[in-house]
Amino acid sequence: MTRAHWGTRFGFVLAAAGSAVGLGNIWKFPYIAGQNGGGAFVLVYLVFVATIGLPIMVAEVMIGRTTQKSPIGAFRELAGRRSPWTLVGALGVLAAFLVLSYYAVVAGWAMHYTVLSARGAFAGEDPAASAAVFGETAGSSGISIGWHLAFMALTVWVVMGGVQKGIERASRILMPLLFLMLLVLLGKAFFTEGFGKAGDFVFGSHTDKLTTAGVLEALGHSFFTLSLGLGGMLTYGSYLDRKADLLRGSIAITVLDTVVALLACMILFPITFSYGMEPAAGPGLVFVNMPVALGQMPGGSAFAVIFFGLVVFAALTSSISILEVVASYLIDERGWTRRRAAISAGVAIAIFGIPSALSGSTHLFGEGVGSWSRGVFGESVTSWFDVVDHLVSNWMLPLGGMGIALFCAWRIPEGRRFEEFNRTRRLVNAYRAWMFFLRFLVPVAIAAVFLNKLGLLDRFV
Repeated sequence: MTRAHWGTRFGFVLAAAGSAVGLGNIWKFPYIAGQNGGGAFVLVYLVFVATIGLPIMVAEVMIGRTTQKSPIGAFRELAGRRSPWTLVGALGVLAAFLVLSYYAVVAGWAMHYTVLSARGAFAGEDPAASAAVFGETAGSSGISIGWHLAFMALTVWVVMGGVQKGIERASRILMPLLFLMLLVLLGKAFFTEGFGKAGDFVFGSHTDKLTTAGVLEALGHSFFTLSLGLGGMLTYGSYLDRKADLLRGSIAITVLDTVVALLACMILFPITFSYGMEPAAGPGLVFVNMPVALGQMPGGSAFAVIFFGLVVFAALTSSISILEVVASYLIDERGWTRRRAAISAGVAIAIFGIPSALSGSTHLFGEGVGSWSRGVFGESVTSWFDVVDHLVSNWMLPLGGMGIALFCAWRIPEGRRFEEFNRTRRLVNAYRAWMFFLRFLVPVAIAAVFLNKLGLLDRFV
């Protein structure tokens, strides 16, 4: 079959930026920044994005652009049919399947909250009532499963449309709307009492609040926020024309992703500070704190609809790329039509995600899963949702990123790698810097993330 391609390079940048911009930017980054004191954490995060995230991004997109194949086929072409390197591609496809199964659950909650906001459900709500609403949402099998399936159906519908008429067209609509929503909410946050305090919190030094654990958290998130290690960027890169500028596109994607994360902080924290909420509230910052704060604002219901609509849009731009990884595998390796691949993969992922949607229903899972997962993974992993998230975030994605970095830096022949990097313009110094980061800094950094998750760094720091 003829390989599909992006209609324009700008379409690729929007789609790939949409892949990177997701719940990690709107939901996770603000709360981990809050937990680690803001300022210095944000600065360290930005340094890691430039030195860890961007080099892997360039490598992943390059592998896809070079081979014009999905993850497994790409590694097979470059390393040989029986090479163990193909396992890196297989790991990416599996990780994409697993991550979307629970990612869609959180996105479904955001869809439900958008509807609740439109009904004015959060007007004048106190923290206890807001926490009860979230508990009811996560604990209701009907709500969680229903919205989970609705979000997956929307994702499948976009991917069925193909690269240009589905993914690229959706990205051209969703990404501008996403930025418009961000600017509207930022404008609202600018006129709150807490905007100045939030600016100092996010961009002030605050080095006294930064711990070694916080540095490692920043390192890990700089890697995960760009959707690296699960084959999404590789797959999107495979739809690129071979004359496309590799470095410029990767930088644009990285910058857009980082800007969204910082804007999200400057939206959530001013509102949080203005209404006496706690910035270190953890995952509840979006689903518990924000409804309370927005509910106390003049016109808060309208802004709540915009805010949770923003979360849904960000989740959708990422879920499209995640499903595309699995669908492209079925199209390339199994010879399936796009329609069959998108529907089959979407249905399988939706079914596999039902246990994650039910994880809040303790009467269905009881203490069995919780006791087992705590014993194996630690006290913070208490449900099937947590188990899948822990495996993907802490093991599969770092392994995939490590594999991509090592493969590109050490396995691809020097001549071919240099030619691919410099295909559009000769950037010898940039190439040397990229090789240094990819060969030495990236593997050491990802190894540090592994050692930290295993608790083996505690004796040294």
